[in-house]
Amino acid sequence: MRKTAIVWLSLLAMLAFVLGGCTNSPQDKAEPKKNGQPAASEQTQETNKFYFTANEGGSISKVDVETNKVVGTIEVDGAVHNVQVSPDGAILGATLVPAMHHGHDQSMDMKGMALFYDTETDELIKKVEVGHHPAHIVFTENGKYALVTNNEDNNVSVIDLANYSVIATIPTGKGPHGFRISDDSQYAYVANMGEDSVSVLNLTTMKEEKKFTVGSTPVTTGITSDGKTLVVTLNAENALAIVDVTSGKVEKVPVGQGPAQVYVSPDDAFAYVANQGTKETPSHSVSKINLKTKQVVATIETGNGAHGVVTSPDGKYVFVTNMFDNTVSVIDQEQNKAIQTVQVGEMPNGISIMP
Repeated sequence: MRKTAIVWLSLLAMLAFVLGGCTNSPQDKAEPKKNGQPAASEQTQETNKFYFTANEGGSISKVDVETNKVVGTIEVDGAVHNVQVSPDGAILGATLVPAMHHGHDQSMDMKGMALFYDTETDELIKKVEVGHHPAHIVFTENGKYALVTNNEDNNVSVIDLANYSVIATIPTGKGPHGFRISDDSQYAYVANMGEDSVSVLNLTTMKEEKKFTVGSTPVTTGITSDGKTLVVTLNAENALAIVDVTSGKVEKVPVGQGPAQVYVSPDDAFAYVANQGTKETPSHSVSKINLKTKQVVATIETGNGAHGVVTSPDGKYVFVTNMFDNTVSVIDQEQNKAIQTVQVGEMPNGISIMP
């Protein structure tokens, strides 16, 4: 396997932590159901829902939301760094770093791929060549585009989902990695791991509109549904940056060691930060931050190397990939504790759930 989560940070010599890239999303958001349950008319549609993990070991795990059992495995030739379910739940996007085969030096220069699968049948719909070492993939809420960060190329590929073609390549800061897109599909907020910034990409002009200076080694972002508050994990500072999008003001909240991904709850009340640490000294927790008070209100125990994080559409559960245990922790957000552990593929990284 050519690339793993650990290789990501070897590309950026100044970084001290072992990271994988993480999920990402139109934040996988959906309006919370009344009392956390679907309406009666929706019961049938809600029965076959899945979440997916991107496994650096060369696979994607498909897990039933109701039973938390793995019901399918998609094998690939390379490292799957990130996965994302489309807003309508029909398509699974994934980023693939191709495997390096001995005797083929040119494979070091091979471009990465964006893979698109049918979420029900697991069949490959399309394979699209993007840039070198693709990190995250995110769909716009309007279903028009999928964006991919190319970590080694310092840019983002924009894929038109009407024909699965790359229609634009947008320059970013150094080492673009995790990102989210605003609910109105107008802006992408890209964490640049190789510098201390977040690039704001205008998806109408297809250009970088501005940058926010946020702190050391930003890994992934999250954006509230109103587009007013941006959150960014700062891996080298063991902190979450909370940014006022209008003023650019940054406030920092201490979290666990080596934070990787962050996910904003469907009601915008909390941000969940997965604390990964390093392979040598892994962290094993999720920090739950109240976005109004800007304080950690719970630290939840997980497996080793907590990395990817996502909530269920109703906000009741939080799912966290544990890279060094090959598991997913299922957290009850009201109890603030893990209630189940699910064995998945090797080195699970990004995670995404059907709406």
